[in-house]
Amino acid sequence: MTETCRVDGRTADELRPVRIQRGFTDATPGSVCIRGGRTVVLCTAAVEESVPPWKLAETSADEEPTGWVTAEYAMLPGSTQPRKRRERTKVEGRTSEIQRLIGRSLRAVVDFAALGPRTIIVDCDVLQADGGTRTLSITGGFVALVDALRSIDPELPRRALRDSVAAVSVGIVGGQPMLDLQYAEDSEADVDCNVVMTGKGGFVEIQGTAEKQVFSRTELDAMLRLAEKGIRELTRLQRDALGEHWPFNQAPRGE
Repeated sequence: MTETCRVDGRTADELRPVRIQRGFTDATPGSVCIRGGRTVVLCTAAVEESVPPWKLAETSADEEPTGWVTAEYAMLPGSTQPRKRRERTKVEGRTSEIQRLIGRSLRAVVDFAALGPRTIIVDCDVLQADGGTRTLSITGGFVALVDALRSIDPELPRRALRDSVAAVSVGIVGGQPMLDLQYAEDSEADVDCNVVMTGKGGFVEIQGTAEKQVFSRTELDAMLRLAEKGIRELTRLQRDALGEHWPFNQAPRGE
């Protein structure tokens, strides 16, 4: 892809520098600090040896209870300028939508029967925001999820995970399809999309919105090609971060 003049000097098909640091804190079995450019998200994964009441209510007397994975998301007050007020009594609509997206994305690759009657809670707290907070939360949240499963049984990730999952933003800025938008680009985008995919290349979710003008099928296809490229790179970074604990035999797609 030809060079383009972006805020940080990247080409249109280039991710921001991404770093995944496991074991960032030790209060939970899964703890990952993921950085994408200037955006920083802390993803932790805790294990509860129980399932939500509604899950038990759905289980008949002759069935074994199955597990559940859920997520919570928050932007800390110091993550933005000006300061963001804490959501003390009511979760904002945007926050609720994002944490539901994170939960859906992680659940898409989990075998709940293999997980057993327990709940994994993935908390994603944005320490610094410069675009892509929800996509980095999914990408880092998956790595934290693997470590939480390993804390139960080192072999559980191989049994309970069907695939990996990661996410990335794409958009059209000034008529140019671009990968991994930072805030300055996202705020000026003609089209803004978030794409969630598995390591094998399956789509989990596509969120696309025309912010300033409608977009064509050709432009959508161009954005999806960029997203696929980005997801392949992010999957390799997830595998590298987990090292010998990568729970799949196959290498990420594209290798």
